[in-house]
Amino acid sequence: MPPQETEPLLTGESDEELEETAYESDEKVHIIGVDGESGGSDSDSGRAPPFSWKKLWLFTGPGFLMSIAFLDPGNLEGDLQAGAIAGYSLLWLLLWATAMGLLVQLLAARLGVATGRHLAELCRDEYPRWARLLLWVMAEFALIGADIQEVIGSAIAIKILSNGVLPLWSGVVITALDCFIFLFLENYGVRKLEAVFAVLIGTMAVAFAWMFGETKPSGTELLLGILIPKLSSRTIRQAVGVVGCVIMPHNVFLHSALVQSREIDHRKKGRVQEALKYYSIECTIALVLSFIINLFVTTVFAKGFYGTEVANSIGLLNAGQYLQEKYGGGVFPILYIWGIGLLAAGQSSTITGTYAGQFIMGGFLNLRLKKWLRALITRSCAIIPTMIVALAFDNSEDTLDVLNEWLNVLQSIQIPFALIPLLCLVSKEQIMGTFRIGPVLKTTSWLVAALVISINGYLLLDFFSSEVNSALFGTVVCAFTAAYVAFIIYLVSRGVSFRSWCNLGQPKIVADTEIE
Repeated sequence: MPPQETEPLLTGESDEELEETAYESDEKVHIIGVDGESGGSDSDSGRAPPFSWKKLWLFTGPGFLMSIAFLDPGNLEGDLQAGAIAGYSLLWLLLWATAMGLLVQLLAARLGVATGRHLAELCRDEYPRWARLLLWVMAEFALIGADIQEVIGSAIAIKILSNGVLPLWSGVVITALDCFIFLFLENYGVRKLEAVFAVLIGTMAVAFAWMFGETKPSGTELLLGILIPKLSSRTIRQAVGVVGCVIMPHNVFLHSALVQSREIDHRKKGRVQEALKYYSIECTIALVLSFIINLFVTTVFAKGFYGTEVANSIGLLNAGQYLQEKYGGGVFPILYIWGIGLLAAGQSSTITGTYAGQFIMGGFLNLRLKKWLRALITRSCAIIPTMIVALAFDNSEDTLDVLNEWLNVLQSIQIPFALIPLLCLVSKEQIMGTFRIGPVLKTTSWLVAALVISINGYLLLDFFSSEVNSALFGTVVCAFTAAYVAFIIYLVSRGVSFRSWCNLGQPKIVADTEIE
């Protein structure tokens, strides 16, 4: 009897026929043929088929998974601090920051749909080995930093809901188990997993809307805060935080992969246009909802704590207690409402972090690992340092706040290394074919990227200027800054060479399609 073949845990780069992909063909949601279409003349002629509500429903999902990064515990902490310290005055900035985030995520979706590959895979092919490995390391650091905040946020929620019986470290252990829940759900298909995330987003919306109703913020001040821009030297740090939290590096990689969960015929220009249209609609709806939820959190803390003595001391760890002291019990204590919303935010964002980690590792390194092994590696990278944090800082609010500032800095550092490759690739005709972005959108996108990078640069400058207190540390920071700026210049110059080279050569037809 011949020995049975076993599936390997890992296949390296040399195995070209087994190249890493975001989704296998049997995992994708079937779109072609819906509404009785045969693959039709519209798509063959280069025109998108007529609008269909049924198709919009089938395309709905990736944008909502992506939007969870706009609602993670780190963002919620930025919201509550902006509300407590700046009141309603930064709501206009929250709106425009969300709009900038929408633009970046639409570009990530465009890249994934038009090429059939996600950002990490394309970076692997477009950059030399040293650069792509450095980009991978940067992306992993950004993911770990975000994941620590998300897991700690979830652990804080568990501590609140257990009345302090479960310490922070036990909440971390419980949250770590979500990767196995994720694997279990993924076996039942993409749509089942998306439904679970929809429930978690709905839980956040209900919890924070309930808090909004309980505290009754001023409607007039809310509208004025959205419509009239205000910024003062006293609130500049919160303003930088509002913008800096919105664009998260790992989320750009994630969204470019999530859009490939739908079956799209890349040989037909009309089908690609159709997918871009539906993804644009659902992504916009998802981020409008995330803006409303962030608005609820900001206004609740603006109403309760703006101008008070405790405004500058409120953080994620003590926010629930301050709410309870301010608003009391009620029918359902506001402390537990806050805990439920925070738990939904933490759990959903940690699972999407696991998802993003799989795409980043698989895309950059072209490693075909079994799903359980990839999830275990990705989760361990965050859980081990998070457990150390939880054991060390369980009862130290001040120390946890300092750690959170360092984690924000860590993620801010990584932003150029997701944005610049994205903008270079979506501008490249050799990659995008007729779906490359035009001059107006390109200019707008680069201006937004420059603004976001500059704002985060200010955050870094402000942070390190207050932290540097020795010549040795100052020398290390200067050396790091020089290398950092040099790599950014390299990425930008590489993007310029992309376009120059493409202008001399023949454009590549996307995925050997009928796109002209």
